[in-house]
Amino acid sequence: MGMKRHSEDSNDPFFVAAHNTTTRQQCTQPDNDGVPEQTCAQQNHSPKLASFTSQNAPPVIPSFVALLLLVTSIAPAMCHPMQGNHTFRPPHELLKLRRVRAHLKRINKPPVKTIQSPDGDLIDCVLSHQQPAFDHPKLRGHTPLDPPERPREKNQTKVDRESESFQLWSDSGETCPEGTVPIRRTTEEDILRASSIRRFGRKPRAVRRDSSGSGHEHAVVFVNGDQYYGARASINVWAPSVSDEFEFSLSQMWVIAGSFGKDLNTIEAGWQVSPQLYGDNYPRFFTYWTTDAYQTTGCYNLLCSGFIQTNNRVAIGAAISPRSAYNRRQFDIGLMIWKDPKHGHWWLEFGSGVLVGYWPANMFSHLRSHASMVQFGGEIVNSRSRGYHTATQMGSGHFAEEGFRKAAYFRNLQVVDWDNSLLPLRNIHHLADHSNCYNIRQGTSNAWGTYFYYGGPGRNVGCP
Repeated sequence: MGMKRHSEDSNDPFFVAAHNTTTRQQCTQPDNDGVPEQTCAQQNHSPKLASFTSQNAPPVIPSFVALLLLVTSIAPAMCHPMQGNHTFRPPHELLKLRRVRAHLKRINKPPVKTIQSPDGDLIDCVLSHQQPAFDHPKLRGHTPLDPPERPREKNQTKVDRESESFQLWSDSGETCPEGTVPIRRTTEEDILRASSIRRFGRKPRAVRRDSSGSGHEHAVVFVNGDQYYGARASINVWAPSVSDEFEFSLSQMWVIAGSFGKDLNTIEAGWQVSPQLYGDNYPRFFTYWTTDAYQTTGCYNLLCSGFIQTNNRVAIGAAISPRSAYNRRQFDIGLMIWKDPKHGHWWLEFGSGVLVGYWPANMFSHLRSHASMVQFGGEIVNSRSRGYHTATQMGSGHFAEEGFRKAAYFRNLQVVDWDNSLLPLRNIHHLADHSNCYNIRQGTSNAWGTYFYYGGPGRNVGCP
């Protein structure tokens, strides 16, 4: 479910070294993670032998000294017979690992069942009331709500539900029990790949809609100038190549309110390839939210408290399968975000009517009432780590003009109005930060409604 195919016809043990000698540490001040920026200087205080200078010193002293030296050299080996097999780490690394494990303890909740995914992920089935959302002060004591009223379609569009698939972890046939939610387990390695523990699970700051100067590049369509209460689209799924560990490639929709300064509110959902966040190159279903322009609030998926999951079949952050291939079968996922008219919360639907959960309205400022912009499309990070434009692909890695089976697409784009009705987009704007690297072509049809092709290879002759 949630995926549609379209044919042409349709350590731990990190060992904390226990030294025999007394160690005094002199450390620099910690950085934001509490981890010293420099290795602590150590002063080892082992027993010192007195220097006998008296001429009357008895001749037995040299023998006593030799015996004492022999004993002190043997004692450590007797106390630590396996010492040679242990990894000794500088104190600042040990401190960071302690902080990493403390963070893991906060976000990895105790499961009642764990499912091994073919891609190596561990999916923990966590009791619903123990999920990370309820760690938030505003959500303590909150009771998950019943499903809301779904938006109505004034102009019904035909949605192809052929060969609906799901996520890779569910291929085993195992599911999480009722009353639990599936959560991808975060590992030490996941956090250590981040720039800091504090920034783990967050988008880089200074992200703007026109972000050509921030290292982020887009190929998107958007609508603004009205009040929006949701959005829906079907998003073609690919596995684009990401050429740098600290870059990503994603395809998503944004529900936006506020200004592109310090008070931007967004709710986001789609798929992404992010080696830094996940440690691989699988396209993964993701969500994001922020209330302050990606500064200190919000996160990906369930890596902080905020989003309340209500479904036991969808794991946010898990790999999507199958994926599209060039000039072969095409697959897409249907996504819808809308504001519940009764309670005002923002709900997320994945696939054909599968409710994943919701973002509570009281988490936001501007989005507490409505959105002022809706945006669809692709985004990549161009780090220029080699001194020239990245070769990270967007979409399929091919330009929009190549069309179906070759370029990536969004189809059946719609927005939700004040009356909880789905409507086609009007007054559509296009934005491609660098059209020689990634571009976009929009159109309409009876079968696909409003749609567009987008993407590109990144670095090429026209994109140096």
